[in-house]
Amino acid sequence: MQGGNQTFVKEFILHGLTITESLQTVLFTMFLVIYTLTLVGNLTIIMLVWSSTSLHKPMYIFLGSLSFDEIWYTTSTVPKMLYGLLSRINSISFKGCFLQFYFFFSSGATECLLLTVMGYDRYLAICHPLRYNILMSNNKCCFFVASCWIGGYLWALFPVILISNLPFCGPNKINHFLCDPGPLLELSCVRDYSTEVGLTVYIALLVYITFSFTFISYAFIIQTILRIPSASGRRKAFSTCASHLIVVSIFFGCVMYMYIRPSGNHPFDIDKVIAVFYTVVTPLLNPGIYTLRNKEVLEAVKKVMRF
Repeated sequence: MQGGNQTFVKEFILHGLTITESLQTVLFTMFLVIYTLTLVGNLTIIMLVWSSTSLHKPMYIFLGSLSFDEIWYTTSTVPKMLYGLLSRINSISFKGCFLQFYFFFSSGATECLLLTVMGYDRYLAICHPLRYNILMSNNKCCFFVASCWIGGYLWALFPVILISNLPFCGPNKINHFLCDPGPLLELSCVRDYSTEVGLTVYIALLVYITFSFTFISYAFIIQTILRIPSASGRRKAFSTCASHLIVVSIFFGCVMYMYIRPSGNHPFDIDKVIAVFYTVVTPLLNPGIYTLRNKEVLEAVKKVMRF
Protein backbone atom coordinates (compact mmCIF):
# COMPACT_ATOMS: atom_id res chain seq x y z
CA MET A 1 0.00 0.00 0.00
CA GLN A 2 2.88 2.34 0.54
CA GLY A 3 3.74 4.73 -2.21
CA GLY A 4 7.22 3.41 -3.11
CA ASN A 5 10.23 5.34 -1.79
CA GLN A 6 8.16 8.46 -1.21
CA THR A 7 6.51 7.18 1.96
CA PHE A 8 8.74 7.59 5.02
CA VAL A 9 6.14 7.46 7.78
CA LYS A 10 6.11 4.00 9.38
CA GLU A 11 3.41 4.70 11.96
CA PHE A 12 0.88 7.33 12.96
CA ILE A 13 0.07 8.74 16.38
CA LEU A 14 -3.63 9.12 17.06
CA HIS A 15 -4.40 12.08 19.29
CA GLY A 16 -7.73 10.56 20.18
CA LEU A 17 -10.10 12.46 22.42
CA THR A 18 -7.94 15.17 23.96
CA ILE A 19 -9.33 15.29 27.49
CA THR A 20 -8.11 15.20 31.08
CA GLU A 21 -6.82 11.93 32.56
CA SER A 22 -9.64 11.76 35.11
CA LEU A 23 -12.23 12.01 32.35
CA GLN A 24 -10.47 9.38 30.23
CA THR A 25 -11.35 6.65 32.73
CA VAL A 26 -14.98 7.73 32.76
CA LEU A 27 -15.14 7.76 28.94
CA PHE A 28 -13.36 4.42 28.72
CA THR A 29 -15.93 2.81 31.02
CA MET A 30 -18.86 4.43 29.20
CA PHE A 31 -17.64 3.51 25.71
CA LEU A 32 -16.79 -0.04 26.82
CA VAL A 33 -20.32 -0.50 28.16
CA ILE A 34 -21.81 0.95 24.95
CA TYR A 35 -19.60 -1.26 22.78
CA THR A 36 -20.54 -4.36 24.78
CA LEU A 37 -24.25 -3.54 24.55
CA THR A 38 -23.84 -2.90 20.81
CA LEU A 39 -22.31 -6.34 20.28
CA VAL A 40 -24.95 -8.03 22.44
CA GLY A 41 -27.84 -6.18 20.79
CA ASN A 42 -26.75 -6.81 17.21
CA LEU A 43 -25.74 -10.42 17.88
CA THR A 44 -29.16 -10.99 19.46
CA ILE A 45 -30.90 -9.74 16.30
CA ILE A 46 -28.70 -11.97 14.12
CA MET A 47 -29.46 -15.01 16.28
CA LEU A 48 -33.20 -14.25 16.32
CA VAL A 49 -33.37 -13.87 12.54
CA TRP A 50 -31.34 -17.04 12.09
CA SER A 51 -33.27 -19.21 14.58
CA SER A 52 -36.87 -17.94 14.36
CA THR A 53 -38.75 -19.24 11.33
CA SER A 54 -41.28 -16.40 11.72
CA LEU A 55 -38.47 -13.96 10.91
CA HIS A 56 -37.31 -15.71 7.75
CA LYS A 57 -38.63 -12.86 5.65
CA PRO A 58 -36.80 -10.29 3.49
CA MET A 59 -37.37 -7.46 5.98
CA TYR A 60 -35.63 -9.37 8.78
CA ILE A 61 -32.93 -10.87 6.55
CA PHE A 62 -31.99 -7.28 5.70
CA LEU A 63 -32.12 -6.38 9.39
CA GLY A 64 -29.87 -9.28 10.34
CA SER A 65 -27.39 -8.31 7.64
CA LEU A 66 -27.44 -4.70 8.84
CA SER A 67 -26.71 -5.87 12.40
CA PHE A 68 -23.78 -7.95 11.16
CA ASP A 69 -22.45 -4.93 9.29
CA GLU A 70 -22.85 -2.75 12.40
CA ILE A 71 -20.64 -5.16 14.35
CA TRP A 72 -17.88 -4.81 11.75
CA TYR A 73 -18.45 -1.07 11.53
CA THR A 74 -18.06 -0.34 15.23
CA THR A 75 -15.33 -2.95 15.80
CA SER A 76 -13.13 -1.33 13.16
CA THR A 77 -12.74 1.78 15.36
CA VAL A 78 -13.96 1.40 18.95
CA PRO A 79 -11.39 -1.12 20.33
CA LYS A 80 -8.54 1.10 19.11
CA MET A 81 -10.25 4.14 20.61
CA LEU A 82 -10.61 2.33 23.95
CA TYR A 83 -6.92 1.43 23.86
CA GLY A 84 -6.08 5.06 23.17
CA LEU A 85 -7.98 6.21 26.25
CA LEU A 86 -5.75 4.05 28.45
CA SER A 87 -2.37 4.55 26.77
CA ARG A 88 -0.09 7.56 26.77
CA ILE A 89 0.98 7.12 23.15
CA ASN A 90 -1.70 5.70 20.88
CA SER A 91 0.30 4.61 17.84
CA ILE A 92 -0.87 2.66 14.82
CA SER A 93 1.28 1.28 12.01
CA PHE A 94 1.02 2.65 8.48
CA LYS A 95 -0.61 -0.54 7.19
CA GLY A 96 -2.77 -0.85 10.30
CA CYS A 97 -4.05 2.68 9.79
CA PHE A 98 -5.15 2.00 6.23
CA LEU A 99 -6.60 -1.38 7.14
CA GLN A 100 -8.76 0.40 9.71
CA PHE A 101 -9.63 3.02 7.09
CA TYR A 102 -10.61 0.28 4.64
CA PHE A 103 -12.84 -1.73 6.97
CA PHE A 104 -14.43 1.41 8.40
CA PHE A 105 -15.25 2.79 4.95
CA SER A 106 -16.30 -0.53 3.44
CA SER A 107 -18.67 -1.20 6.36
CA GLY A 108 -20.07 2.34 6.02
CA ALA A 109 -20.56 1.91 2.26
CA THR A 110 -22.26 -1.45 2.85
CA GLU A 111 -24.61 0.22 5.33
CA CYS A 112 -25.49 2.91 2.76
CA LEU A 113 -26.41 0.21 0.25
CA LEU A 114 -28.28 -1.93 2.78
CA LEU A 115 -30.37 1.01 3.99
CA THR A 116 -31.23 1.78 0.36
CA VAL A 117 -32.45 -1.73 -0.46
CA MET A 118 -34.31 -1.82 2.86
CA GLY A 119 -36.12 1.35 1.74
CA TYR A 120 -36.92 -0.35 -1.58
CA ASP A 121 -38.21 -3.38 0.35
CA ARG A 122 -40.56 -1.15 2.38
CA TYR A 123 -41.69 0.53 -0.85
CA LEU A 124 -42.67 -2.85 -2.33
CA ALA A 125 -44.39 -3.95 0.88
CA ILE A 126 -46.55 -0.82 1.14
CA CYS A 127 -47.04 0.22 -2.49
CA HIS A 128 -47.30 -3.26 -4.04
CA PRO A 129 -48.49 -5.55 -1.22
CA LEU A 130 -50.22 -8.09 -3.47
CA ARG A 131 -47.09 -8.63 -5.58
CA TYR A 132 -44.61 -8.29 -2.73
CA ASN A 133 -43.79 -12.01 -2.37
CA ILE A 134 -42.99 -12.17 -6.09
CA LEU A 135 -41.07 -8.91 -6.34
CA MET A 136 -39.08 -9.53 -3.14
CA SER A 137 -38.64 -13.26 -2.63
CA ASN A 138 -36.07 -14.62 -0.19
CA ASN A 139 -33.76 -15.50 -3.10
CA LYS A 140 -33.92 -11.94 -4.45
CA CYS A 141 -33.38 -10.62 -0.93
CA CYS A 142 -30.21 -12.71 -0.54
CA PHE A 143 -29.02 -11.46 -3.94
CA PHE A 144 -29.51 -7.86 -2.80
CA VAL A 145 -27.67 -8.52 0.48
CA ALA A 146 -24.72 -10.14 -1.30
CA SER A 147 -24.59 -7.28 -3.82
CA CYS A 148 -24.50 -4.72 -0.99
CA TRP A 149 -21.58 -6.44 0.73
CA ILE A 150 -19.58 -6.98 -2.47
CA GLY A 151 -20.32 -3.46 -3.71
CA GLY A 152 -19.42 -1.84 -0.39
CA TYR A 153 -16.10 -3.62 -0.02
CA LEU A 154 -15.10 -3.01 -3.65
CA TRP A 155 -16.13 0.67 -3.46
CA ALA A 156 -13.85 1.34 -0.47
CA LEU A 157 -10.73 0.17 -2.31
CA PHE A 158 -10.35 3.36 -4.36
CA PRO A 159 -10.09 5.95 -1.52
CA VAL A 160 -7.77 3.68 0.48
CA ILE A 161 -5.41 3.08 -2.44
CA LEU A 162 -5.55 6.74 -3.46
CA ILE A 163 -4.60 8.15 -0.05
CA SER A 164 -2.15 5.39 0.92
CA ASN A 165 -0.08 6.15 -2.17
CA LEU A 166 0.31 9.82 -1.26
CA PRO A 167 3.74 10.78 0.12
CA PHE A 168 3.84 10.89 3.94
CA CYS A 169 7.26 12.20 4.96
CA GLY A 170 6.62 14.77 7.67
CA PRO A 171 4.33 14.95 10.73
CA ASN A 172 2.64 11.69 11.69
CA LYS A 173 0.18 12.86 14.35
CA ILE A 174 -3.47 12.40 13.38
CA ASN A 175 -5.82 14.76 15.19
CA HIS A 176 -8.52 12.10 15.50
CA PHE A 177 -9.23 8.77 17.21
CA LEU A 178 -9.43 6.92 13.88
CA CYS A 179 -7.76 6.97 10.48
CA ASP A 180 -10.11 9.18 8.48
CA PRO A 181 -9.56 10.78 5.04
CA GLY A 182 -9.58 14.41 6.21
CA PRO A 183 -6.85 14.16 8.89
CA LEU A 184 -4.77 11.86 6.67
CA LEU A 185 -4.88 14.30 3.77
CA GLU A 186 -3.74 17.03 6.17
CA LEU A 187 -0.54 15.02 6.82
CA SER A 188 0.37 14.40 3.21
CA CYS A 189 3.57 16.15 2.05
CA VAL A 190 1.82 17.15 -1.18
CA ARG A 191 -1.61 18.76 -0.88
CA ASP A 192 -3.19 17.88 -4.21
CA TYR A 193 -6.42 19.83 -4.69
CA SER A 194 -7.58 17.56 -7.53
CA THR A 195 -7.13 14.49 -5.31
CA GLU A 196 -9.20 16.04 -2.50
CA VAL A 197 -11.96 17.12 -4.90
CA GLY A 198 -11.96 13.75 -6.64
CA LEU A 199 -12.24 11.93 -3.32
CA THR A 200 -15.10 14.17 -2.17
CA VAL A 201 -16.95 13.62 -5.45
CA TYR A 202 -16.38 9.86 -5.23
CA ILE A 203 -17.84 9.69 -1.72
CA ALA A 204 -20.64 12.10 -2.61
CA LEU A 205 -21.72 9.96 -5.56
CA LEU A 206 -22.33 6.93 -3.35
CA VAL A 207 -24.03 8.91 -0.59
CA TYR A 208 -26.25 11.01 -2.86
CA ILE A 209 -27.21 8.11 -5.14
CA THR A 210 -28.17 5.83 -2.25
CA PHE A 211 -29.89 8.65 -0.37
CA SER A 212 -31.79 9.73 -3.51
CA PHE A 213 -33.09 6.21 -4.13
CA THR A 214 -34.14 5.98 -0.47
CA PHE A 215 -35.81 9.40 -0.69
CA ILE A 216 -37.69 8.36 -3.85
CA SER A 217 -38.85 5.13 -2.16
CA TYR A 218 -40.22 7.11 0.77
CA ALA A 219 -41.85 9.69 -1.48
CA PHE A 220 -43.93 6.88 -3.02
CA ILE A 221 -44.50 5.30 0.41
CA ILE A 222 -45.84 8.54 1.92
CA GLN A 223 -47.99 9.14 -1.15
CA THR A 224 -49.50 5.65 -0.79
CA ILE A 225 -50.03 6.00 2.96
CA LEU A 226 -51.88 9.29 2.54
CA ARG A 227 -54.34 7.55 0.20
CA ILE A 228 -55.34 5.01 2.87
CA PRO A 229 -58.83 6.05 4.02
CA SER A 230 -58.67 5.01 7.69
CA ALA A 231 -56.42 6.62 10.29
CA SER A 232 -55.60 3.23 11.85
CA GLY A 233 -54.58 1.92 8.42
CA ARG A 234 -52.29 4.89 7.84
CA ARG A 235 -50.79 4.47 11.30
CA LYS A 236 -50.17 0.75 10.76
CA ALA A 237 -48.59 1.32 7.35
CA PHE A 238 -46.29 4.05 8.61
CA SER A 239 -45.21 2.00 11.64
CA THR A 240 -43.71 -0.62 9.31
CA CYS A 241 -41.20 1.88 7.92
CA ALA A 242 -40.80 4.44 10.74
CA SER A 243 -37.86 2.60 12.32
CA HIS A 244 -35.98 2.45 9.04
CA LEU A 245 -36.68 6.14 8.38
CA ILE A 246 -35.20 7.10 11.76
CA VAL A 247 -32.02 5.10 11.11
CA VAL A 248 -31.68 6.57 7.59
CA SER A 249 -32.04 10.13 8.89
CA ILE A 250 -29.39 9.67 11.60
CA PHE A 251 -26.88 7.82 9.44
CA PHE A 252 -27.07 9.89 6.27
CA GLY A 253 -27.19 13.13 8.26
CA CYS A 254 -23.88 12.34 9.99
CA VAL A 255 -22.22 11.06 6.79
CA MET A 256 -23.22 14.13 4.79
CA TYR A 257 -21.91 16.47 7.48
CA MET A 258 -18.56 14.66 7.76
CA TYR A 259 -17.70 13.79 4.18
CA ILE A 260 -19.68 15.99 1.81
CA ARG A 261 -18.77 19.58 2.54
CA PRO A 262 -16.50 22.26 1.10
CA SER A 263 -12.79 21.82 1.76
CA GLY A 264 -11.15 24.11 4.28
CA ASN A 265 -10.43 24.36 7.98
CA HIS A 266 -13.02 22.47 10.01
CA PRO A 267 -13.13 22.28 13.81
CA PHE A 268 -11.72 18.83 14.59
CA ASP A 269 -13.27 18.83 18.08
CA ILE A 270 -16.75 19.01 16.57
CA ASP A 271 -15.79 16.40 13.98
CA LYS A 272 -14.70 14.08 16.79
CA VAL A 273 -18.01 14.47 18.60
CA ILE A 274 -19.93 13.70 15.41
CA ALA A 275 -17.59 10.76 14.73
CA VAL A 276 -18.21 9.38 18.23
CA PHE A 277 -21.93 9.57 17.56
CA TYR A 278 -21.93 7.62 14.29
CA THR A 279 -19.19 5.14 15.23
CA VAL A 280 -20.17 4.42 18.84
CA VAL A 281 -23.74 5.56 19.52
CA THR A 282 -25.56 4.84 16.25
CA PRO A 283 -24.67 1.11 16.11
CA LEU A 284 -26.15 0.82 19.61
CA LEU A 285 -29.34 2.67 18.67
CA ASN A 286 -30.15 0.55 15.62
CA PRO A 287 -31.10 -2.69 17.47
CA GLY A 288 -33.24 -0.71 19.92
CA ILE A 289 -34.94 1.36 17.22
CA TYR A 290 -35.89 -1.71 15.21
CA THR A 291 -36.83 -4.11 18.01
CA LEU A 292 -38.78 -1.76 20.26
CA ARG A 293 -41.13 -0.83 17.40
CA ASN A 294 -41.47 -4.30 15.87
CA LYS A 295 -44.06 -6.72 17.23
CA GLU A 296 -42.74 -9.75 15.33
CA VAL A 297 -39.23 -9.32 16.73
CA LEU A 298 -40.63 -8.85 20.25
CA GLU A 299 -42.73 -12.00 19.84
CA ALA A 300 -39.63 -13.92 18.74
CA VAL A 301 -37.81 -12.64 21.84
CA LYS A 302 -40.68 -13.80 24.08
CA LYS A 303 -40.61 -17.27 22.50
CA VAL A 304 -36.89 -17.57 23.16
CA MET A 305 -37.35 -16.32 26.74
CA ARG A 306 -39.94 -19.05 27.39
CA PHE A 307 -37.36 -21.70 26.67
